[in-house]
Amino acid sequence: MTQQELALKSGTTRTYISRIENERSDIELGTLRKIIETGLGKKIEIQIK
Repeated sequence: MTQQELALKSGTTRTYISRIENERSDIELGTLRKIIETGLGKKIEIQIK
């Protein structure tokens, strides 16, 4: 999947996806969830132990 395809599916921009991939931008938990669940069709689970 291209950055552009992921951006369109998750409601962000290709530039933002690129910045995340290159560690040039922080990401909020809600945005991470949206990219993973909506963009990639996966489920995210967070545990604190």
